Amino acid sequence: MTEVVASIRRVTDIMGEISAASSEQSAGVGQVGEAVTQMDQATQQNAALVEEMAAAASALNAQAGELVNAVAVFKLDANAMRSAPAPRAPIAAPAFTAQRSAGATKGASKIGSAKPAKPQASLAAPKASAAAPAAAPAASTRPPVASAPAPATTTNGRASERACPRLRDSDEGYG
Repeated sequence: MTEVVASIRRVTDIMGEISAASSEQSAGVGQVGEAVTQMDQATQQNAALVEEMAAAASALNAQAGELVNAVAVFKLDANAMRSAPAPRAPIAAPAFTAQRSAGATKGASKIGSAKPAKPQASLAAPKASAAAPAAAPAASTRPPVASAPAPATTTNGRASERACPRLRDSDEGYG
């Protein structure tokens, strides 16, 4: 009979181990189920984000097309390129301004005594160079610049007074 009791204990122990293993497996299956559920949620979120990105990309593509059309208005043909006007020579400032400002620092009583400076040699040079012919301007490699349209004229050939009111008071057309 002791053998039967020992065998029953072994069977009971084995059944306990089987029960514990089944509980562990059940818990493991539950964890796997939770993990699959989380993966499903992440996949759905990714799918929603992909849809949003596709919609945003489509909207950006449409806006880029509109921008290309808007910028196309400002594009110039290669033949329509114009060169910038040539810079004008700087106008010489009166020479006595430096003396007047220097006199102002010395004292207020000398303000009226400032005299214009003598013309510089570069300003007197036009007399000597007037006899020599002027050199031809360098040829430009740029296409010619279109000139501005002529001002509207009246029957006497003068510029329209409506176009430029200053011309109304002058005999030469410039005020």
